[in-house]
Amino acid sequence: MSAEAKRIQHLGIAVRELEPAIAFYRDQLGLPLVETKEMPDRGLNVAFLRAGETLVELLAPLHEGSEISKFLDKRGEGIHHICFDVPDILKSLDELQKGGVRVINKEPSIGAEGYPVAFLHPKSCNGVLVELLEERSP
Repeated sequence: MSAEAKRIQHLGIAVRELEPAIAFYRDQLGLPLVETKEMPDRGLNVAFLRAGETLVELLAPLHEGSEISKFLDKRGEGIHHICFDVPDILKSLDELQKGGVRVINKEPSIGAEGYPVAFLHPKSCNGVLVELLEERSP
C-alpha cells in the first residue's frame, strides 16, 4: 500500500515575519514570488515562491495563538512541513491508515493553494509533518 506521491509540491517554512522572508528568498536566492494571501480562518499569512517545479511556502502568523505562532514559539523559524502531490488524496489517506500511518486529518480540507490537503502525523513520518495535496483541474 502506498500513497503514490508524484513529486514534492512544496516545502512549508515557518517565519516570524513574511516580508523579510520574501525579500530573502526573492532577492537573495532569485525565486520568483507567485502569490501572497491571508488565511484569517487559520491565522496565517502565506507567500508562495517558485523553485523549479516545487514551491516554497512561507507561513507567518497573523496573530498570537495561531498554530504557526505555537510552532514558532516552540521550535523557532525553519522547515514546518513537506507536501507531496498525490493523484487521489482520499485513496492515499485510506491506504496509509490501513498501513498503520497516523493521520491528523481523516478528511481533506482546502489548503492555501485551493486544492484538497491532509496532514500525516510526524510520529508516523520519522518526525516530519507531511502534507498530502491533490492538484485538481478547476
